[in-house]
Amino acid sequence: MLGRVLSAEIEGVRAAPVKVEVDLGSGLPGWHIVGLPEKAVQEAKERVWAAIRNTGIHLEARKMVVNLSPATLKKSGSHFDLPIALALLCAHEILRTDVLEKFLWVGELALDGHLSPAAGIYSYLQLAEKMGLEGVVSSSSLGPELQISSSCKCLSFDSLNDVIQFIRTGDYRPLQKKSMTAVPAKPTVDFAEVKGQVFAKRALEIAAAGRHHVLFIGPPGSGKTMLAERFPTICPPLTPQQRMEVANIYSLAGEMDSSLQRATAPFRAPHHSISPVGLVGGGNGQIMPGEITLAHHGVLFLDELPEFPRNALESLRQPLESGTIHIIRAGKRVRLPAQFQMITAMNPCKCGYLGHPRRACSCPPGSIFSYRRKLSGPLLDRVDIHVEVASVSEEEIFIESDSENSQSILNRVMEAYQRQQKRYEFKKQNSALKTQEILQFCSLKKESVLFLREAMQTLHLSMRSYHRILKVSRTIADLAGAESIATGHVAEALQYRCLDRESF
Repeated sequence: MLGRVLSAEIEGVRAAPVKVEVDLGSGLPGWHIVGLPEKAVQEAKERVWAAIRNTGIHLEARKMVVNLSPATLKKSGSHFDLPIALALLCAHEILRTDVLEKFLWVGELALDGHLSPAAGIYSYLQLAEKMGLEGVVSSSSLGPELQISSSCKCLSFDSLNDVIQFIRTGDYRPLQKKSMTAVPAKPTVDFAEVKGQVFAKRALEIAAAGRHHVLFIGPPGSGKTMLAERFPTICPPLTPQQRMEVANIYSLAGEMDSSLQRATAPFRAPHHSISPVGLVGGGNGQIMPGEITLAHHGVLFLDELPEFPRNALESLRQPLESGTIHIIRAGKRVRLPAQFQMITAMNPCKCGYLGHPRRACSCPPGSIFSYRRKLSGPLLDRVDIHVEVASVSEEEIFIESDSENSQSILNRVMEAYQRQQKRYEFKKQNSALKTQEILQFCSLKKESVLFLREAMQTLHLSMRSYHRILKVSRTIADLAGAESIATGHVAEALQYRCLDRESF
């Protein structure tokens, strides 16, 4: 007899259908799993056989061939345990096939038959909906993954025995799905806590309004990290579609938690010892999303930027432009989303006190040059806003002043954000404008063109820098409520290109 069950394999952030077939033949008893199975899939035969036996079903020992189709797609993970077990029972004519054909089956089996959830349940739900199936069958241990879910239903069970009873009787327990209404997150930090740094706060306001990348340069203790950690409190909330995309990614990475039902954008701050694979994604078996994908529609904060491996930083150049990352590993080709906003911070030199008003720099000239050479020109050219963060004076530390809080800044950011959404028909923000769109929406008057032309000759700016200055100018104009870009808006945008000066 032949048993068939439909399952799936994760490719990037999407699920691809996999047909699990089990054939019982004549010959020496044993298991044979074909269809490019990796180690975890090959080990399924031990788990499945023990789970079936401990459920109380005794099968005749026969030659069993398990085929995972299509054979050209590599199969990895333990979520094939449940479909293999069901296909085996179907081949022994213990289960009927009419129910099996209506669902997508995923889950890992323990030796006692207990069912564990599969990572990436939202991707399976999307595939089931696309294929016109009734839903997905998985473990009842699923938690926050279905707080944001598709229209397909997910059937939850504790064990293989419960799944068998459902196939025979039709009884099941649907998981309760929560609505897509955003839950306001209560921020634990606020810009009102930051002393001084008016120029840096203004730069972050512009960055939040137009979704521009930022580089902070300043001595230790000047507040670079403090500013970056408070940046999400002034960012526009995620749209329902963006929240679903983020939920899908975190479900695949096994980092799903209740905070993802909020509208707050993700904030990722990896350590500078991270590898290129950890930053952009990859792996030997199943390709896992890296930090840039986990920061999709959110913020990627890279502190101590020159301390990151050079090849890891250079791998950011392409996704910073395209918003995606293409990974090729051992014959697998995967495209992962990476529309992240990058906030970076660095010291002006190795010791950190170059240009400090009260402390002398102890670095030799050659060390300063070597430290700064860790950042390539093409990478810096992709950062829209460069900000020199000065150390905070004693007067600013002890003065009792009412600093502007995050909510006040967010109100202005949202006004500029709404102008952009209306202008671009809810598709993008200023930083994502293409060349033709820059010509259409960032046109300058004659006096502004002359001013910018002179500045480009003086600062030796590239064509990419020119476009980024125009996009930042457009954001500054949006914050001011102006329909057209004025010379003053261009002048302010030029202040944020300090790393293009010969003095750096």
